[in-house]
Amino acid sequence: MQSVPIKQTQAQVQVNSFIKSVYNWMAIGLGLTGFVAFYVANSPSLANLIFGNKMIFFGLIIGELALVFYLSARVHKMSASKATSLFVFYSALNGATLSIVFLAYTSSSIASTFFICSGTFVATSIYGMVTKRDLTSIGQFLFMGLIGIIIASVVNMFVRSSGMSMIISYIGVLVFVGLTAYDTQKLKNMALTQPADLEEGAKRKGAIIGALSLYLDFINMFLFMLRIFGGRD
Repeated sequence: MQSVPIKQTQAQVQVNSFIKSVYNWMAIGLGLTGFVAFYVANSPSLANLIFGNKMIFFGLIIGELALVFYLSARVHKMSASKATSLFVFYSALNGATLSIVFLAYTSSSIASTFFICSGTFVATSIYGMVTKRDLTSIGQFLFMGLIGIIIASVVNMFVRSSGMSMIISYIGVLVFVGLTAYDTQKLKNMALTQPADLEEGAKRKGAIIGALSLYLDFINMFLFMLRIFGGRD
């Protein structure tokens, strides 16, 4: 009669351990991104190198996208140390391009938006962890919404409509709020289905890919919120 509660406890410990590892790596990624962004923004030579040359800037953007796709597609075929190194390198590279945030917005609005985003992210992630509702269908719907946002953003690069930009920002926040809950539930299910004797390297690779997923949710939610709440310099 006691076997069921014991199994449930073991499963919860397994989930907690995995999710803790995911959040630790996510925090490392966000911390590194913030540090690099602040450093580049306060280095005129580096800022001019990145933003003064379109080839370098867009080269970095393309490099970031390539890293995300490569890491997501090949993580299970690479070593844990390589997966970790690529995640750390991506976080630093993203910080270099996101340094424009410190150049475009006031420090106070960046800080206040960061705290708003953090609170929203934590609350949404907790919901994804504890809800009994299956969020799979919602996740698929939100993914289609994300594609719509990308298309609308590309169109607005030519239209340059401030109204459309604001609408995209509000929709973007809603989409990434939903994706945060969906991705958290997906990670919880991943933890529950992992074999108890899974080797540490495989566990870390799972945590790295989970951290990348939540890291992207947080960064995008923050950027959309910054468009809404941020004060320009």
